[in-house]
Amino acid sequence: MKSKPSARLQDSDNLMNAHTQPPTPGTPNASESPETLGGPSFDQIRDAHRRIAAHIHRTPVMTSASLDALAGARLYFKCENLQRSGSFKMRGATNAVLSLSEQDAARGVLTHSSGNHAAALALAARGRGIRAWIVMPSDAPQIKSRAVEAFGGQIVFCEPTLAAREAAASELAQRTGAVLIHPYDNDRIIAGQGTAALEFIEEVPDLDFVLAPVSGGGLLSGTAIAAKHLIPAARVVGCEPRNADDAARSLAAGKIEPAATTKTMADGLRATLAPRTFAILRRLVDQIALVSEEEILASMRLLWDRLKIVVEPSGAVSAAPALFALAQIGGQDKKVGVILSGGNLDLDSLPFGRA
Repeated sequence: MKSKPSARLQDSDNLMNAHTQPPTPGTPNASESPETLGGPSFDQIRDAHRRIAAHIHRTPVMTSASLDALAGARLYFKCENLQRSGSFKMRGATNAVLSLSEQDAARGVLTHSSGNHAAALALAARGRGIRAWIVMPSDAPQIKSRAVEAFGGQIVFCEPTLAAREAAASELAQRTGAVLIHPYDNDRIIAGQGTAALEFIEEVPDLDFVLAPVSGGGLLSGTAIAAKHLIPAARVVGCEPRNADDAARSLAAGKIEPAATTKTMADGLRATLAPRTFAILRRLVDQIALVSEEEILASMRLLWDRLKIVVEPSGAVSAAPALFALAQIGGQDKKVGVILSGGNLDLDSLPFGRA
C-alpha cells in the first residue's frame, strides 16, 4: 500500500504550485544582452569535472523503496549533502579557484554568501594556499559562519539584505584587491555546479525528470545545461519555497523580479536571479515547483527517517515536489532524479520538537 503524507500536509489546500513552462527556448527578452545569453557550455562542465575531480567527493546516489511507494515513482537522490564543505557549492568554488591564474590567485578571493558558498570558497582557497574574505549577513546560521572560520575564511558581517551584501563586497574588493567570486553569476561557478548533474546522469542515464533547488540559479543553470545535453527529453524542474518565490515570478513575468519579503526556513534560497542565470533558466528549465514550509519540514524528516541522512531545509526543497506533488509536475510512474543540495543543518535549532 502506498504511504501517504502527514495529515497536516493532506489537509492543506494548494500546497504545491507548479508554474507552467517558461517562454519557448530561443525567445529571450529584447533587453537581454549577448553576454547574458551565454553561460558555460556542456564542454566547460566536462572540463570543470576533470579539473575538480581530485578535490571533491563523487557523492552517492541513494534510493528507497518506501519513498518510491510514497511518491508513486522511482526516486533517485544525488546526495550533495555529503559533499566536502557540506554542499554542492564546493564544486563551483573549487572550479573557480583552480581556474585562477597564479597572478590572480596571489590576490586572494572574496565573495558574499549566506553560508554554503562562503564555506566552500574558504575551503577551496585554503586548498590552493590563498586568502579568502567572506561577506556574510548578520543573520547567517552560526553553523555556517563557524565553518567559514574553521576553513580559514575572514568574515565581514553586514545587514541581511542583498544590497548590503553586494555593497560590502564591493568595498572589500577595493580595499583588498581580492578577486570577487560571485556565488552564482559566474560561468566557472555554474560549470562547477553542473558537474553534480553530470555525475548523476552518468550513474542514472535514463532519468525522466531532474529536480534541483533554485535561488540565485547557479546550481539549476548548471543542472539544466548538463541534463538537456545528456538527456534532451528529460524535464528539468526548479524547486523553490513559496515564501521565496522570486524565480517563479521572474520566469512567469519574463523579467527578474525582486526577492520576496516573507521568511523561509530555507535560508540558503533567499538570493535573486542574475541576468546570466535568468537567461539560462528561461531557455532550459521546464517549470518551477513551489513548496510550502510544511512540505520542506516533512521532507527533511522523511529523508532522515528513510535514507538516514541529514539534509538542510534548502536541500530538502528539491525533495518536496518528488515526495508530495509528483502528479502536479507530471512525474508519477517516472524516473525522477533529485539533487539534495546541502546538509549544513544547525542541529540545535531543529523545529522537530524536543523531548
